[in-house]
Amino acid sequence: MTSPRSSIISLESTPWYHCVCRCVRRAFLCGKDKDSGKDFEHRRGWIAERIMELAAIFSIDVAAYAVLSNHYHIVMRVDEDRALAWTDHEVFTRWVQLFKGPDVVRRYLAEDGDLSHSDQHQLAELAGLYRSRLYDISWFMRMLNESIARKANQEEGISGRFWEVRFKSQALLDEKAILAAMVYVDLNPVRAGVAKTPEESEYTSIKERLDALKFSSLNESESITLTSILASRASATAQRGRVNESENDARLREPQPPGIESLSHLGRTSDTSTEKPRATLAPFDDLTDMPFAIPFGFHEYVELVDWTGRQLRRKKMSIREKTPPILSRLGVDAAVFVSSMDTLLEKFGTAVGDPEVLRMHCKLRGLRCMPGVRCDVFFDAA
Repeated sequence: MTSPRSSIISLESTPWYHCVCRCVRRAFLCGKDKDSGKDFEHRRGWIAERIMELAAIFSIDVAAYAVLSNHYHIVMRVDEDRALAWTDHEVFTRWVQLFKGPDVVRRYLAEDGDLSHSDQHQLAELAGLYRSRLYDISWFMRMLNESIARKANQEEGISGRFWEVRFKSQALLDEKAILAAMVYVDLNPVRAGVAKTPEESEYTSIKERLDALKFSSLNESESITLTSILASRASATAQRGRVNESENDARLREPQPPGIESLSHLGRTSDTSTEKPRATLAPFDDLTDMPFAIPFGFHEYVELVDWTGRQLRRKKMSIREKTPPILSRLGVDAAVFVSSMDTLLEKFGTAVGDPEVLRMHCKLRGLRCMPGVRCDVFFDAA
């Protein structure tokens, strides 16, 4: 039985969610269609670009995404506090980037004449309505799916459904769940066999982050890969070891990767121009100084993605290499973490987290139970 959206998405439980949407009949409408022979690979770029455009308008940060030939994934964080802090003018400015808006809103933004008392009352009601929609995952996904479906149908000169259903979502209830979902999404092309390495996987957040490092580098010709990032991390760690300083001071002084952690301020300002803005991916911050940031260090996340990808590329499961310390710190079993890359959606259903956190989520939402409550092995200590 289908669950109501209100029981799946609850900001009282968590602002973090993993969403997935598939093409109708799971056809390759964003890849090469085997039946017709047509290649729609360019539509993957449409989806990736539209995701970041909407992230700049909505009070929603995108932590990870992957667009494949017949479906896409997004890991996002809803920032209700940011939306509540917007002025009414900023709310309307953002909304008219999605819709034309009623006449009273257009007159208000154009400062065209005096507004009557009834106009002001109507504006107050509309501001509250639009504000709530601008931090609503359902509206974010609606704007994404509708725009892509219309554009694709127009391209082929046809009508009808493009997406199988609205979208499916999983609440990410703790740091372990956020980490698992992000790695699951970033490695989706590797697991599907369409890319050999994460840095070669087109239309993914991990490739976008690596490309940001490359183009912000002084030497743009330098190849940026997961291996090179890990090597530079190891070198910096060795050099810090020769200096007598505390671990916290070292982390504070450590240079942040350009184009990633340093971009936390982008995509959050009001833009009154007609050109569509584009947000940057959510920043990493293992010091948790930024409440909207991903609660891990970028280098340790890269290490985990690289390590997990190597395990997935092997024909047989064999954890031979030293597991990343982030798994030990969070109390996640390494072997089961890798195996979860194939079962995350099915094993946990509409929410992912520790068994106790899942039980609290059930109680909060008035649910009797949900898949994953008994999956304690996923979070056993390594």
